[in-house]
Amino acid sequence: MAYQLTVIVPIYNEEENLYRLEKELGAFLKESIIPAKILLVNDGSKDDSQSFIEQICGRQKDFYYISFEKNCGLSAAIKAGFDYADTEWVGYIDADLQTTPEDFNRLLEYRNKYELVTGVRTERKDSFVKNMSSLIANGIRRTFTHDGMDDTGCPLKIIRTDVAKRIPMFKGLHRFLPAMVLLQQGKIIQIPVRHFPRMAGLAKFGLWNRLISPLMDCFAYLWMKKRYINYRVRKSK
Repeated sequence: MAYQLTVIVPIYNEEENLYRLEKELGAFLKESIIPAKILLVNDGSKDDSQSFIEQICGRQKDFYYISFEKNCGLSAAIKAGFDYADTEWVGYIDADLQTTPEDFNRLLEYRNKYELVTGVRTERKDSFVKNMSSLIANGIRRTFTHDGMDDTGCPLKIIRTDVAKRIPMFKGLHRFLPAMVLLQQGKIIQIPVRHFPRMAGLAKFGLWNRLISPLMDCFAYLWMKKRYINYRVRKSK
């Protein structure tokens, strides 16, 4: 049966998480309500992640990978996944598994009515500083974008691939995916998903990434919004 969903997993120095990632994603593939495959995107890892990735893809028929020459950042890894996706839907989850692939099925239940379905993390298992900085950053972003989303940093989303491929990417855009779908007159919705503590590896974002950088990105979004080109072809020959 043809794949209908590509799950993108950006990876940067996550060797300690990869066998667990393989196990949980493999379990999801058996339970997914639509046929799915996994695309591991190695964002220039400096540890042994690439070796583990190749081993996983060698023994798992529904796992694929691409590997960057150097570290380019989360938004670049997501964009690469969008570029390589050849399925109707594309999903995204972090390699740290603080969200669970099982919850993709919660999002997929809404796929017939929305162009983007994003998770919103309930009972977050992060530090006070991390939770507060994310809360403030989300408030700032909503003020600029009016997207109505409470948790755009949630690393669990599905997007119609044709819509995702039309999103003009820049660094930090992973926080603005719902707003960019709205610019295409797409429909979006947020659905509660579970959240878990990080079991291994190190977090890739500090206070700058969660608070100061998103504020700067908001101005980039406003500039893009004024110049965004959106069209639909009525007829062609």
